[in-house]
Amino acid sequence: MLGALEYAKELGAVTGAISCNRNSRTFEIAKHRLFVNVGSEVVTGSTRMKSGTAQKLILNMISTASMIRLGKVYRNLMVDLKPVNHKLVLCSIRLIREVTGCSEEKAREAFESSACGSVKNPKAAIVMVLLGKTREEAPALLEKSGGHISAPVRKEAGAE
Repeated sequence: MLGALEYAKELGAVTGAISCNRNSRTFEIAKHRLFVNVGSEVVTGSTRMKSGTAQKLILNMISTASMIRLGKVYRNLMVDLKPVNHKLVLCSIRLIREVTGCSEEKAREAFESSACGSVKNPKAAIVMVLLGKTREEAPALLEKSGGHISAPVRKEAGAE
């Protein structure tokens, strides 16, 4: 672990460490340090129950925040998915319906027409339905907003 962290630092990568041990050697190497004080374990002699859970929760929070910042989430829904199988196609259609409030027929129509080549784009379909945009306009709006649905929706509503 320490060797990998040192190597990453040598390569110029931004490094970070999460530890429940205030004196962790990883903190000597990492640029970003996150100490999590979980206190003593309930079972004496067990060293990883609470700390493992705490670190997993922190990593979940970081990845969730990253997905939001990257525009993969709209409201509280993960909207940036690749519908590569039947289950994800159905999920995409449900997602379009939930975000836009449209009928299943309208959601399917937008989903099908959102295709760029053979790849369908649920985010573009959502923008198409919400803002009445074409298959060409919706991806351009998403690209201009860094992949975020909320920016073009706010702009259309006159909030910007």
